[in-house]
Amino acid sequence: MNLLSSVFSRLFFLILSPALLSREVPVGGQAVIEGVLMRGPSKWALAVRSPEGGIWSKCWGSRPWNSSRPWNLPVIRGVATMAEMLVTGFRAISLSAQVSLGEDEKITPMELVATFAVAIVGVVGLFIILPVWISDLGVKWLDLGSAGSHILEGIARAAVFIGYIALIGLWKDIARVFGYHGAEHKTINAWESEATLDPSTVSQYSRIHARCGTSFLLVVVAVSVVVFAAAGQGSILWRISSRIVLLPLVIGISYEIIKWCAGNRKLGSLLMAPALWLQYLTTREPDQGQIEIAISALNLAAGDEPCAESIDGGEKNG
Repeated sequence: MNLLSSVFSRLFFLILSPALLSREVPVGGQAVIEGVLMRGPSKWALAVRSPEGGIWSKCWGSRPWNSSRPWNLPVIRGVATMAEMLVTGFRAISLSAQVSLGEDEKITPMELVATFAVAIVGVVGLFIILPVWISDLGVKWLDLGSAGSHILEGIARAAVFIGYIALIGLWKDIARVFGYHGAEHKTINAWESEATLDPSTVSQYSRIHARCGTSFLLVVVAVSVVVFAAAGQGSILWRISSRIVLLPLVIGISYEIIKWCAGNRKLGSLLMAPALWLQYLTTREPDQGQIEIAISALNLAAGDEPCAESIDGGEKNG
């Protein structure tokens, strides 16, 4: 696999895997290329395994995009949070690619932007255009009405999403990302239990986490059935364009549902159970080295130390 296809495969997954979304709790995270991005109360921290085997780390300040009006209003705050996750995740994957792939395999900024753009187009094609096309075939072949068409579109979108996640998990590069995803969850679960953050202790915790962004995406699929139905039928071009335009609304409503479930744990846990099961596809049991990276990122994100860039034990201001 060449360098750009390697980065593309990870970008394509990361676009579909936002960080832990809740701002009511102090930490969250996301897996990147050979590393983990963590969000603390006031800063982001990135830890990456260098080609030499050491740990490269860097942190920067974090001011939530949804901290002021109108971005903190219901529904709008979900869109602002998702946008923040994508922008920050893009920055993190750019940095992690530079570190983990070594000095001889650097990607230019234009190549990375182009790769990100192609990944976005791929997401739109797979999760908007393909389900609409499948529902269109259902209308023609099965003589489905409007309601049946929207339900078939939702089922197709869920099937494509789950099938895609299961398929890319067979790819060695993505399986590594899934391992870091599991390490991120285990470390946060241990931290929230006030356990000692060492690899042997953290490894005993679950790789499943209630606030995972992957769960959020399954809620997005469910909400889209109702919201997209409001756009009506029309031509296939109208349905595709309306889905793209209405996507921010779907994201905002889904965020509010996740937020409500977090505040109503008994009923919320029941409603979110299928979404939690999905994490068995998007995580893997991490090795000790991956857990070590996640711990390093969380200690930096949640600690009081000033931000610095650390390379294999040496430091320089960052």
